[in-house]
Amino acid sequence: MRRYDPTDRLPDDDVSRRQFVASAARSLLGVSMVPLAGSVASAQTTPGGSGGAGAKQVIYLFMSGAMSHLETLDPKPGVEEGGPTKAINTAVPGIRLSEHLPRLAKQMNQVAVIRSLTTQTGAHQPGRYVMRTGYKEIASTRHPSLGAFVQRLAGKISRDLPGNVVIGDATRHPGAGFLDAQYAAVPVGDPAKGLQNTEPPAYLAESQFNRRMLLASQFDQGFRRKYTHADVKAYTDLYREAVALLKSKDLAAFDIDAEPRKTRDAYGDNRLGQGCLLARRLIENGVRFAEVVFGGWDDHREIFDNLPERVAILDQALSTLLTDLKEKGLLDSTLVVLCSEFGRSPKINPNSGRDHHPGVFSAALAGAGIRGGQVYGRTDETAFGVAENAVTVPDFNATIAAAMGLPLDRKITSPDGRPFTIAHDGKPIKAVLSHA
Repeated sequence: MRRYDPTDRLPDDDVSRRQFVASAARSLLGVSMVPLAGSVASAQTTPGGSGGAGAKQVIYLFMSGAMSHLETLDPKPGVEEGGPTKAINTAVPGIRLSEHLPRLAKQMNQVAVIRSLTTQTGAHQPGRYVMRTGYKEIASTRHPSLGAFVQRLAGKISRDLPGNVVIGDATRHPGAGFLDAQYAAVPVGDPAKGLQNTEPPAYLAESQFNRRMLLASQFDQGFRRKYTHADVKAYTDLYREAVALLKSKDLAAFDIDAEPRKTRDAYGDNRLGQGCLLARRLIENGVRFAEVVFGGWDDHREIFDNLPERVAILDQALSTLLTDLKEKGLLDSTLVVLCSEFGRSPKINPNSGRDHHPGVFSAALAGAGIRGGQVYGRTDETAFGVAENAVTVPDFNATIAAAMGLPLDRKITSPDGRPFTIAHDGKPIKAVLSHA
């Protein structure tokens, strides 16, 4: 893990308070470790949220850019709209996947494919926001991401590690939304580098570091007494919780170099493969929700030339993740989610690509709380629209929450007094739940 570089910059949104806190931490403490939209997750340990369901933790694989359902989970060979992509048999008779997913096909008995997801949002950023929160983006309220809501309802597992982590591009991620900063996701840009800026510079001895912490606390006492706002508390908690993590042996969970070379190679030498490996390490060490973002799916041009390699990366990473979790006894308590912001048009455009298509798309669920070996929902013969059992994004998020035994009707009030729930108005898909 590398040392702090003063030229480093924090990611994108919600910068005002975070930049101030980060600047203060860099100048006063000589360290920089500020999570997305807030502080490191709370050090309070809370019991798991399985509630009799199978899932206690989640690995959420987000294919940013709109993954084509026709070339992955819902192939349509034999029709013009299906293009050259062939379908292959899986371990479950009667269920077929794209020829580009041969490894996942062998594990179909563990997977529930949903082919009837539908949304009204066909632009990337609004679509990602809806998928991650279950709510449409509005100016007055920033809604919590699914990971933040899960941590809010289920609590933390590890005392020192954060409960919520995003691996990959966290640009414009909704983060904690209106929830307290402690529920924000800690961002890890590059899984190969782990959580960066976690070592103090060589010139700062531990005694000097502790002295600076004491001085900072003394300077802030009067301000904290006068201003008891939640943001002020979050500012104070940042120092205490960040230092606890910096000194914790559990910080090693972020270091995938600790894994055997054979294991790293099995996942694939790429951002998604190594991100899945890091997610497994984090889950193994008590992180509640680990999101892995893998982009590049916006195939407006030459989709049949460009997409097979990317799907092969997904196939290797996801199938290895499921195998690894099962061998370590973690699949019985971990829910694995595969999704994207919307699908791609069955009509092939003049550039041999597929354009945005919110009308229908596919996702997959596997592991804890899920009854695998099935397909839920059906598209028409060209995969243009839903033919049976439409599933909204809130329904999909409600299914994830139900697999964890979380209360779908628990209302959390935003600062402006409006009540929100983890899955908006969604209803869980009972057919795919193992405990329904």
